[in-house]
Amino acid sequence: QVQLVESGGGLVQAGGSLRLSCAASGGTFSPYGLGWFRQTPGKERNYVASISRSGDSTYYADSVKDRFFISRDNSKNTLYLQMNSLKPEDTAVYYCATRRPSAAIIESPGSYNYWGQGTQVTVSS
Repeated sequence: QVQLVESGGGLVQAGGSLRLSCAASGGTFSPYGLGWFRQTPGKERNYVASISRSGDSTYYADSVKDRFFISRDNSKNTLYLQMNSLKPEDTAVYYCATRRPSAAIIESPGSYNYWGQGTQVTVSS
């Protein structure tokens, strides 16, 4: 069973940048598409970005397009999310996840099976 651990969260001022990492253990995640989601208290978990197994294809929520960039290094079993031009509304707990091979809806949390524990990102105004 793949285990995922996120890191890189923290407190940053609006306009700043952070780079999140998601490291896999207990197996390789190269066979999986991968995604980032975020969640604020009392709200549902929302899609942020996803990447294909090879890393050739990337997809983004409209709210983060051209500011966030997802990438992966299969040799290191690590997923990344580079977040630039951060806004207070980006404040959330960020989660990485592996997508089920047969899942077609990449924006749906139900399409993902293994999840990390999350890392807090707080953007001050």
